[in-house]
Amino acid sequence: MKQRIILKGATVIRDNRAEMLDVAVEGGKIVSVEANISSVEGDKVVDCSGKILCSGLVDLHVHLREPGFSSKETIASGTAAAAHGGFTTVCSMPNLAPAPDTMEHLQQQLDLIEKDAVIKVLPYATITSRRAGDELVDFAALKPYVAGFSDDGTGVQCEEVMKAAMKAAAANDCIIAAHCEVDDLLRGGYIHDGEYARINGHRGICSESEWAQIERDIELAAEAGCRYHVCHISTKESVALIREAKKRGVKITCETGPHYLTMCDMDLKEEGRFKMNPPIRSAADRDALVEGIKDGTIDVVATDHAPHTAEEKSRGLERSAMGVVGLETSFAVVYTKLVKTGVITLEKAVELLAEAPRRIFGLGGKIAVGEAADIAVFDLDKKWTVEPEKFFSKGKATPFEGWELEGECCLTMVDGEIVYER
Repeated sequence: MKQRIILKGATVIRDNRAEMLDVAVEGGKIVSVEANISSVEGDKVVDCSGKILCSGLVDLHVHLREPGFSSKETIASGTAAAAHGGFTTVCSMPNLAPAPDTMEHLQQQLDLIEKDAVIKVLPYATITSRRAGDELVDFAALKPYVAGFSDDGTGVQCEEVMKAAMKAAAANDCIIAAHCEVDDLLRGGYIHDGEYARINGHRGICSESEWAQIERDIELAAEAGCRYHVCHISTKESVALIREAKKRGVKITCETGPHYLTMCDMDLKEEGRFKMNPPIRSAADRDALVEGIKDGTIDVVATDHAPHTAEEKSRGLERSAMGVVGLETSFAVVYTKLVKTGVITLEKAVELLAEAPRRIFGLGGKIAVGEAADIAVFDLDKKWTVEPEKFFSKGKATPFEGWELEGECCLTMVDGEIVYER
């Protein structure tokens, strides 16, 4: 008989409400959610008074870098970082070597996940072979093993290929998760084409490179009737297009990242830790994204956790690799900058970080009897400073370095097993 664990006295956040309850876990499942569960001999009792408890966070957009790029991150280090941040499930992106475009290639990743992951990892398969944008993968063969299909890191440039992909996704009832970017509009840019770029002589990435492909894909998704999820949106035009598409009944969802919601291009410094794709954009874009999460246009906050080596991030804005880490700061940034300031409620933050991604991707895991015991407990009173050298991730590049934040994960549980405890 497995030991029963009772999480006592937390404020449980679920279904847009908060109430003080105990949660009992046994055999990997939640077996009771009620006030004042009595313990018996042999129970492990964890005092959660003064803390909040919610479904484990889910990050739909994480780069774990294995197989192929283990100098940047490994399944072991990336999932340890996720557990440290309160995440119990992450969806891993397919820009790997080999890319997960066949069962043989995907199996290499699945084997590493089985061996090394401390939380649940659902990989994406690619949309096209080698992420090259031309030949579709076998959706039916790969679907049972993946979260969805994405060529993340590159947009599918050919309209006919994307149309065929969406038809295949609709036929197999699976999700296309699109990195939207028109290559012909990039023109060598590497930060937002805005005020900071002009003042400091940098080449900019125009907003149209993102929203023009979203605009194209919305029409294709409407025609195909497929489920279409837009990755890491960063522009005000993207928000407006998705808002309108939802009103029309297109099966569209989307995500943005904590850095897009809390920074603008005038916050940049001449350091690689401020370089990611899409870039941090203007104050007007940031404000539109915040409105998008408030009105439900934006469904999910995801980190696009993208670790690189210290050397790859040490070459300034122009020459550093694209990508920053985010798993260990996500909750605290959202809580400190959006909840504490009254922009959104704590319940809304839990919806964005845990409940909506579970619902969209059919992951289960509610705080309810019979559900998998995938749980996170946070100490909202804990103040801390972002010190990347303390991250569990191999990647240390974050635009939040030095920020004073509130809200720290103190316990993460996956299938009833405690995988991180402060």
